[in-house]
Amino acid sequence: MSDSESEEPKQTNEPIENAWAMKIPAFKPEDNPNGLVEESSFATLFPKYRERYLKEVWPLVQQTVAEFHLKAELDLIEGSMVVKTTRKTWDPYIIIKARDMIKLMARSVPFEQAKRVLQDEIGCDIIKIGNLVRKKDKFVKRRQRLIGPNGATLKSIELLTDCYVLVQGNTVSALGPYKGLQQVRDIVIDTMNNVHPIYNIKALMIKRELMKDPKLANEDWSRFLPKFKNKNISKRKQPKVKKPKKEYTPFPPAQPESKIDKQLASGEYFLNKEQKQQRKQEERNAKQTEAAKKQEEKRQKDFIPPTEDTPSAAKKRSADADDNKLDVKALKAKLAKANKKMKKA
Repeated sequence: MSDSESEEPKQTNEPIENAWAMKIPAFKPEDNPNGLVEESSFATLFPKYRERYLKEVWPLVQQTVAEFHLKAELDLIEGSMVVKTTRKTWDPYIIIKARDMIKLMARSVPFEQAKRVLQDEIGCDIIKIGNLVRKKDKFVKRRQRLIGPNGATLKSIELLTDCYVLVQGNTVSALGPYKGLQQVRDIVIDTMNNVHPIYNIKALMIKRELMKDPKLANEDWSRFLPKFKNKNISKRKQPKVKKPKKEYTPFPPAQPESKIDKQLASGEYFLNKEQKQQRKQEERNAKQTEAAKKQEEKRQKDFIPPTEDTPSAAKKRSADADDNKLDVKALKAKLAKANKKMKKA
């Protein structure tokens, strides 16, 4: 076996513990000596305000794309960018990478950053956030929360994920290693679902510190990561008096008694008209007598004499009053002594 063959990684069908640690071999011109069968092309529209910038940068775009044997065209009339393969193109996936580059440039990503997509280890992700929140004011607030004061939150996300992130309109463009892109997508979607990005940033910082410790490589990190509870309270007004819930029974409630059933139970159903009227009159008279009795008690309240104290209680009161009285003579003597001392001094 030659040295080149021995250096190649062994291919196994067994499950891999850490797929991110895998090193993918580079694709070289020797791997595809015959080139591509047909020409492929991708076109992307760009907004009017990007026209001036793209016109200035386009010679650099053509120069960068030419290194991979691709062609780039800029149509200012239609407002579109086109990338095409040529006969010399040997990498079949580079056209997809070039398409991603012009997509990013159309979404206000500067060319210096967008051209990094052409590297093998770098990818891009355009996250659509416009449909995640219904109300416009809530959407604007949450998008601003992602950027943070003076772009501090966005900068911290970039440092932790090693990705370039740009928030533009209804999309978030991310550019960097594939693992970082996955983390950026999670943070963005959580932020638009009303989870503050600082929670995810804190978790990423803890993970970064835990990765440095080889002892914790095979352990569960969930105990170290912060657990945040949702403190959003429902804005619906709660009733002052809450009715307690009755125990569940599979049987329906008993049918309420009708007026006739009540009359049958009391025996009123079998009475004559005169007897019914007589009973009603008796009930009315009983209510009137009860109301008159209550009214009389109210009137007589003012004429009830107050309770007088017993002689022993009166003596106690007078004794307490005497104790509270000041001894005026003793006080005068005390003041006179104090005046004498003052004069001598």
